[in-house]
Amino acid sequence: MSDELIFDQKGGMPRLLEIMRRLRDPETGCPWDIEQDFASIAPYTIEEAYEVADAIEREAWDELKGELGDLLLQTVYHTQMSEEAGLFSFDDVANAISDKMVARHPHVFGDESRDKSADQQVQDWETVKAAERASKAQKGTLDGVALGLPAMTRAVKLQKRAARVGFDWPNSDHVLDKLVEEAGEIRDAKTAAEQFEEFGDFLFVAANLARHMGIDPEEALRAANAKFTRRFEGIEARLAADGRRPEDSDLAEMDALWDAVKADEKSSAD
Repeated sequence: MSDELIFDQKGGMPRLLEIMRRLRDPETGCPWDIEQDFASIAPYTIEEAYEVADAIEREAWDELKGELGDLLLQTVYHTQMSEEAGLFSFDDVANAISDKMVARHPHVFGDESRDKSADQQVQDWETVKAAERASKAQKGTLDGVALGLPAMTRAVKLQKRAARVGFDWPNSDHVLDKLVEEAGEIRDAKTAAEQFEEFGDFLFVAANLARHMGIDPEEALRAANAKFTRRFEGIEARLAADGRRPEDSDLAEMDALWDAVKADEKSSAD
């Protein structure tokens, strides 16, 4: 077995496929890689997708190439295992997505006119997807919304599907009223089970409000996380200037420092 392709730094996709095949070789491969299966690798696939999104959000373009490579490796990993099981190959995966893109873009690869709005193209896209779901015997409105999506993202997708058949609030004011109602139900909940359920309802309605406002709730929460991190680090920096740490302070002082950090941010933005 030649190692020429393995060490060819310009070997591209064939090189990566061969590396994965060798890692999974039951006699000469890596023991860890050999014992993995679809379920054990799936969490890494999700994690790598988030790391791609993180690099883009931070505009870390020097890191993006590596993160995209890590994500590509996940596809290669799953397809290698599928080949071993006699299910499908990497070429099958590439051809399937190519066929889908051609079918969903008749205005680019077919005879349909490109002279239509972006909204009309979205409607046409959904029509094609509905036909695809029908061919897969997915007859319910909510069929095919992936269970493994982040919960807020899945909530928005479920709500969008329901909205297509008219099950939706007419505007964001109604959703906001419902959110206030759900907050009251959390307050009134007596048991841990009730609190759990009502809090889930609250988050689901919050996702719906974001959808009505044209906001991606995942992106909004990531931004809020980043803001919290930045401001809390500002608190730590101010305490460190006095030779102290947060545990040497108290809530009242840290709350005042938070307000100071917030004020500094706003003055810098003006």
